[in-house]
Amino acid sequence: MSEIKSYIKNLLVRRQIIVAEDRRKLFEDFVANETNCTAVQQILDIQKMLMDKWELQNRIADIQQQPVSIPNGTVGKRYEAILDFKKLGWDDIAQYELAGLELPGLDFIKETNTITGTPAQSGDLKITFRFRLSDEPEDTPLKEKQISLIINPDPKTLWKNIDSDRTDPFWKEDNIAAFDKLGDKHIVVASKRGRSHATVGSFRDDDFAYKYYEATGWSIVVVADGAGSAKLSRQGSKIACKAIVDFFTENFNQESLVEFDQTLLHYKKGTGEGILKKLSHFTYNHLSKAAYSAHLKLAEAATETGANLKDFHSTLIFTLFKKYEFGYALLSFGVGDCPIAVLDKGLSEVTLMNWLDVGDFGGGTRFITMPEIFKDDKFSTRFKFKLMDDFAYLVLMTDGIYDPKFVVEANLEKIEKWKEFMNDLQGNNENNDKVELDAGNKDIASQLSTWMDFWSAGNHDDRTLAIVF
Repeated sequence: MSEIKSYIKNLLVRRQIIVAEDRRKLFEDFVANETNCTAVQQILDIQKMLMDKWELQNRIADIQQQPVSIPNGTVGKRYEAILDFKKLGWDDIAQYELAGLELPGLDFIKETNTITGTPAQSGDLKITFRFRLSDEPEDTPLKEKQISLIINPDPKTLWKNIDSDRTDPFWKEDNIAAFDKLGDKHIVVASKRGRSHATVGSFRDDDFAYKYYEATGWSIVVVADGAGSAKLSRQGSKIACKAIVDFFTENFNQESLVEFDQTLLHYKKGTGEGILKKLSHFTYNHLSKAAYSAHLKLAEAATETGANLKDFHSTLIFTLFKKYEFGYALLSFGVGDCPIAVLDKGLSEVTLMNWLDVGDFGGGTRFITMPEIFKDDKFSTRFKFKLMDDFAYLVLMTDGIYDPKFVVEANLEKIEKWKEFMNDLQGNNENNDKVELDAGNKDIASQLSTWMDFWSAGNHDDRTLAIVF
């Protein structure tokens, strides 16, 4: 049945008109009438036109209302996002353009449908996508669709840098860096107030100290991290560091070291009985007294100020080292969550010189202010002795460095992670900040201080890093 005949028949049915059997020929003649055929065809054409218009308008509305999500950007960071027409189902778009990117400093590369550039301002931007469908005439005005693009502010700019109170009796520099000769080695060290402290104008809780004892040839490096929850921890870390240096100044003399030197020589030669036990005993005996002297100094400070000892809570790590004809002896102690590591000359092996008080429970960190540290069964394991031909780097750091750069304790034992860390120091980082670890580099201290400004989301604690090389 032809389309025209079907249309007329359905029209009659809708009007409840039944064609009798004796009127069949009349109906066929009516359908065949040229004028009637023309009229029906016109009606069908008009209907098709209306349907096409509706489908077109409906398609335009679908595109205009279709959610389009593009990644957020950040001020000052390179941005790139692709409008994937295939995934969006926009294959029927014949002409299009994007407007509204000029203000944030972005461009639209039409050849690749890519929004790219470096945003210059933050905000919830409304990008205008103008388009024409392939079924529309070429002279049809472009339709518009709004697409949201959120540009977040540079998180660094949200932090304030308020000077700490210089009138405070326990005030100390917010940022400090130093470079020195340390026996036949050199040391570069920096301690920087964390952003979380700087933004409220509070103090740097970290501290460090070092010294070369010319009379004995030994060197000491000390790092401490005052607990953020303890109101006088900034003084606690300072007192602890000074106490260690003072203890070895007073007690580490040639007379007390004669037996150690002889024992060490036997150890190197592999002669004598119980040599390693003697070395371990020497390490424990002297370093435990040094650690306890720091505890006592902190207790004295608490008494003098009328404060609680816990107000001076601080972690404490230190390493003594000396060059002998047959290599370097290293002695270390640690309490808290700050690592000590020594890397060999070929950067093929790393040795951790302490274990961290991180634990599998809340409050795992321990402090030198805690009397129970010295009574604990594990106290003797806080000391370590190592003899090696030479070393490339001896590194002491607080968790302000360890957390963002190593993330978890297990990574400290992986030499590849330390290689990444050294590459980072050499400029392989987001800011291309470089620390040239060369004794002839006069800017080495300032370079380290600058490097320590690195950004790491969620890691805004004080940062202290000491490198002996």
